[in-house]
Amino acid sequence: MSTDNAYTARRGQIETYFDRTAVQAWERLTSTAPVGRIRATVRAGRDQMRNTLLGWLPADMTGMRLLDAGCGTGALAVEAARRGAHVVAIDLSPTLVNIARDRLPDDLKEGSARGRIVFLAGDMLDAALGRFDYVVGMDSIIHYEAVDAVRVLAGLALRTDRAILFTFAPKTPLLATARHIGRLFPKSDRAPWIVPIAPKGLLRSIAAEPAMAGMQPGRTQRVSSGFYTSQAQELVRS
Repeated sequence: MSTDNAYTARRGQIETYFDRTAVQAWERLTSTAPVGRIRATVRAGRDQMRNTLLGWLPADMTGMRLLDAGCGTGALAVEAARRGAHVVAIDLSPTLVNIARDRLPDDLKEGSARGRIVFLAGDMLDAALGRFDYVVGMDSIIHYEAVDAVRVLAGLALRTDRAILFTFAPKTPLLATARHIGRLFPKSDRAPWIVPIAPKGLLRSIAAEPAMAGMQPGRTQRVSSGFYTSQAQELVRS
């Protein structure tokens, strides 16, 4: 299967999961509703990761455009807009995008003096979205093989003027074991398997990708919270 076909097939699996199979679970996880012990660790990890990425963005984003690639229910997009950014928040799942629209705070609704958010359902690689100062992809490439993850980042880099902030699943013995168990004992509400990627190998692949020319590795931070492990990576336009 070609790289393009593999990416498209994987994208379809992810869309089906988030838009049909586990909508209620993700709606609850991303809210303040009580959840079980395991999901509580995931929620805490995601909150910490979101705060990490937001900490790498400017405090004042007035006049800047930001792409929230894989926006989910919109928490990061809301905080970026409150800093004055014009945010395009896109996700494969129309259902999650509708939840994000429903949760939009009053201070960011039409007529707000702050930044604004446009929510869209679709592909984050759509060139029609235009150019951006910053692109943030929180846990939006963790289900792709390394070659496809780099392809996604390369596509985003072509439309990014300042920096890409993204996360990936770092290759660790624990994640490798969890992935193996998940494949042996699949459940209907389990996400498409997470693909662990070696950090050094990922950076080598990024450096070797012609479309990534001019993007230099910046800050990196790993977040581990119970059943949530993800690593943030900054790529800065030189």
